[in-house]
Amino acid sequence: MTTAPPPQSTRARVLIPFGIVTLIWGSTWLVIRDQLGVVPPSWSVSYRFLVAGAALLAWAVIRREPGTIDARGYAFAAALGLAQFVLNFNFVYRAEQFITSGLVAVVFALLLIPNSLFGRIFLGQRMGRQLIVGSAVAMGGVALLFVHEVRSDPHGPTTALTGIALTLCAILSASSANVMQGTETARRYPMLRTTAVAMLMGGMFDAAWAWFTAGPPVMEWRLGYVAGILYLGLAASALAFPLYFGVIRIIGPAKSAYSSVIVPVIAMALSTLFEGYRWSTLAACGAALAAFGLVIALTARRPNR
Repeated sequence: MTTAPPPQSTRARVLIPFGIVTLIWGSTWLVIRDQLGVVPPSWSVSYRFLVAGAALLAWAVIRREPGTIDARGYAFAAALGLAQFVLNFNFVYRAEQFITSGLVAVVFALLLIPNSLFGRIFLGQRMGRQLIVGSAVAMGGVALLFVHEVRSDPHGPTTALTGIALTLCAILSASSANVMQGTETARRYPMLRTTAVAMLMGGMFDAAWAWFTAGPPVMEWRLGYVAGILYLGLAASALAFPLYFGVIRIIGPAKSAYSSVIVPVIAMALSTLFEGYRWSTLAACGAALAAFGLVIALTARRPNR
């Protein structure tokens, strides 16, 4: 009797980068929150991705990554940079001016939905039954986290709705970039170099937008701010995005989006340690459901048919 091979999503080449990305991105919400204040958000985004793009390009050169980028590749990188590194993060940074970092992380878990829909529309990928069940369970958990965060938000409904709307715009931008990574065009070009170019182009677009809307560059030489830029640029961008895009190319955008489901749980756990966040029964149940749904979905043998 032949034993069926394990699903792609439970293999080390997926689980290890998936775990690294989830842990890193679970910590970024606190760091982003600390970036808000003296420096306009668009300049902070610009610094982050200029640092990330330069570091990733240097790494691609050191590794002597094979492949070249032609005119079509640069156009692809520009589109990727605009969606992922300009629109997505400008919306996220502004959302955190209205609502807590925990609530932004919770709402961002909805990335699973547009990733699944866009994957179906543009990549022809259908969700298997087990993935649908896992998604439903996880989104139930996210809903409980969402209710808890909205109840505990001191700013009131109008401010919360503004922050949520900005986060939803970020989700659509990020989902567009995620699906781009699942196309044959993305596979045609070297990943590290293409991502580095996308980050550098995105950083330049961010700088142009920042200069237009907020004036000349502003820098805060506080140790925490500079360290935050380096962490967000090197760990959360130059390291995490190539790992995440690699996972997308293996298991598709729908299952890859489960990183955004478990990230709020990590963000809240870190908030417990560093911000005095107190878990309620509702929040604990939501976190447990999100994790259980993640396990169900990632063990699906045929997520994309």
